[in-house]
Amino acid sequence: MTTAADSVATPLKKTALNATHRALKAKMVDFGGWDMPVEYPGAGGGLMAEHLAVRNGVGLFDVSHMGEIQFRGPGSLAAVQQITMNDASKLKGGQIQYSALLTPEGTFVDDILVHRLSDNDYLLVVNAGTKDKDYAWIRQQVGGFPSIHLSDYSAYYSQLALQGPCALETMKRLTKVDLSAIKNYWFAWGTVAGVPNVMIALTGYSGEDGFEVYIPADEPTSVKMWDAMMEAGAEFGIRPCGLGARNTLRLEAGMPLYGHEISDSINVLESHVDRWLKLDKGAFIGRDALLAVQATGGPKRKVIGLEMVDRGIARDGYPVLDLEGKEIGAVTSGSPAPFLKTNIAFALVPASVAAAGQDVLVQVRANQVRARQVPIPFYKRPKK
Repeated sequence: MTTAADSVATPLKKTALNATHRALKAKMVDFGGWDMPVEYPGAGGGLMAEHLAVRNGVGLFDVSHMGEIQFRGPGSLAAVQQITMNDASKLKGGQIQYSALLTPEGTFVDDILVHRLSDNDYLLVVNAGTKDKDYAWIRQQVGGFPSIHLSDYSAYYSQLALQGPCALETMKRLTKVDLSAIKNYWFAWGTVAGVPNVMIALTGYSGEDGFEVYIPADEPTSVKMWDAMMEAGAEFGIRPCGLGARNTLRLEAGMPLYGHEISDSINVLESHVDRWLKLDKGAFIGRDALLAVQATGGPKRKVIGLEMVDRGIARDGYPVLDLEGKEIGAVTSGSPAPFLKTNIAFALVPASVAAAGQDVLVQVRANQVRARQVPIPFYKRPKK
């Protein structure tokens, strides 16, 4: 029996910058239970302009919906090692690594960033739509480590991502921290735009250099930081950027999206992030299953990159066919690539047909459109 209470929709969660996005006339969408900007379609704006601003100058994203889970205590490293696929023992203080939480079958619970704050202090940044699931799963897995204190600090942080080749010059105007000393996938602490104790990480989801900064999640502090970054980047044509551009940027840069290129039905060896898998580090959840896959000839499927040869856009879920028209797989993510000026996609296909340069077909509505397998990533930022 359905009651009135059952039919009431759960209110969307809002970041501290929600009113700012609405004042900028952003198009807002429900993203994993959050009310988030997908694009800012004002005069001269929109997804295309936002994407190109990040590739050519600088863009600013509100990514405060992401989750932050902290491990403290003498058992923290052992617990992180048990639940993640990368080797956290290699991290130095102030260093970050890409990693993932795995099921016993070697598939993905989520992909994450692991930050080593100190010897017994680690911060895991997880995806917004999976945060509650991740936290419950982590709590279950680390129950045998009584010497750690586990905390969900997601509600305490606003996270802003300043991305693009002009991000460094923009940030220099806001802090006295020596930003040039922060290496890729490292972080430092300092005062930014008058806000003390800010974590400044050289990370991002765009394929460009850039910073992700972590500040208190109250509205005045968040608005102050947003406004200061927009003012500092004005000379470089900074644009506020939404989830639409974040998706096309990450796709060009060959970065996976949970529920698409990585999921609980795709194992690490089938994915294109297996280079971060450290099977030789010792026991961790999923390791035995992945060793068994290797022992039986390797993965049966692989995530590949596609560039459309013929006219057509490969959208998520479209069937992938061999050249004789037999269905062999599916597109996991696909869209136009604004900077590359072509149409690109990820697809999951049998490992036997995964080879750069080999053509396949994509069923685009009523048409079978030719696509060529190409290396991942599709785009690499120019070397300095």
